Amino acid sequence: MRTTPHRIPTQHPAHLQESDTPPHGNPYDELADLAGNPLDEFLYEEEPDEEQPWQPPNHRRGSRRRNRFAGLPLAAKAVVALVVLTAFLGLGDRWALLYAEHEAADKLKDSMKLSAAPEVEIEGFPFLTQAFDDKLDRVRVTVPDVAADRVSLAQVTAVAHDVTLRGGVTSFKGADIDTMDGEVLLSFEDLNRELGASQVTFTGHGGDRVVARGTLPVAGHDLKVAADARIRRSGDRGISTSIGGMRLDIGDLATYRPGTGKNEGLHLSRKSVRDIRERTDKAKALFAIPEIVSRLGVPDSAVRTALRSERKMAELTGSPEFVRSLMKVNLIDVALDHPQLLKRLGFDPALLEGLSELTRPRLASQLSLGFRLPEVPGGGDVRLRDVRVEKDGIKVSIEGAGVTFGT
Repeated sequence: MRTTPHRIPTQHPAHLQESDTPPHGNPYDELADLAGNPLDEFLYEEEPDEEQPWQPPNHRRGSRRRNRFAGLPLAAKAVVALVVLTAFLGLGDRWALLYAEHEAADKLKDSMKLSAAPEVEIEGFPFLTQAFDDKLDRVRVTVPDVAADRVSLAQVTAVAHDVTLRGGVTSFKGADIDTMDGEVLLSFEDLNRELGASQVTFTGHGGDRVVARGTLPVAGHDLKVAADARIRRSGDRGISTSIGGMRLDIGDLATYRPGTGKNEGLHLSRKSVRDIRERTDKAKALFAIPEIVSRLGVPDSAVRTALRSERKMAELTGSPEFVRSLMKVNLIDVALDHPQLLKRLGFDPALLEGLSELTRPRLASQLSLGFRLPEVPGGGDVRLRDVRVEKDGIKVSIEGAGVTFGT
């Protein structure tokens, strides 16, 4: 017999009987509970047990930073203030330094009559402590493009030691330099530009040697020029050059060496002598001049026989002794009296006249690299200490004492 299960009636609490939905708390009270978090305790440093009224969260980052700085200890605030003060003092020191360097550059420009103000660098920090004593430890001065005779010095760099200021920083009038040292550069690049009328370039070969190579215009002809220059001191304030090995190549016809030495003068090239051996008319024109026959050392009888017979002429000019002897003959003075010989050998007579005027001193002066240091306006002892040739130019070390500039 199936029985029906007994259903027990469900009992509801009294407060649920009035409504079918469960009660909920106030949402604003829940947000207020969430607002009371440890971040507020960090910002306001209040007691954790003290009950705080609910406040909306503060999302302004600026207020948070101000509250944190206010909470810094006094020592930290002092450190920050000291750092800020040091920064301002450093900026002030640098500003005063730049002002003093500018004033010194203007004074140097006026006193030395320079086309541009030099670069002045006052070393040492802080600057103001030196300026208050009117005494600077080291000052570096760089002066570009200083005129020195017929060339320009590419750069003059000097370091002054123990500099005494006159007039102070604010009313700077000049300075007295106890000692100084520096370096002068005579640039090959500037030399090639300034002496470029002859299209000659200079290159350093170490030690005291400078090599000049290029072309030189003579009587409408561009002749290849080559020379060696030796650089040496000239007293305490200048350098001079000793020019040697000068030669001008007239194409492949001849070589001219100015001077009166054994190997100097106008000499035929080996190609020209070979051409004379192959051309009977040129050989006859050469033997028709007694001065040349005498210098060759050929007997008159042999010359007369050669002039009558081409075979004898070929035998005479074909010997190795003839080639060497003819290349040693200086034609400069012979050809002046016999201009027809020049034309027969392929020379321009005007060129020979130009070469005769191009004496050794004149050519050497065109290739000279000498200069003298300019005078120091305010006086003092400045002299050369060392001269050396380097890849980029001629460098001269200088030293001085008791140098004064300004008023």
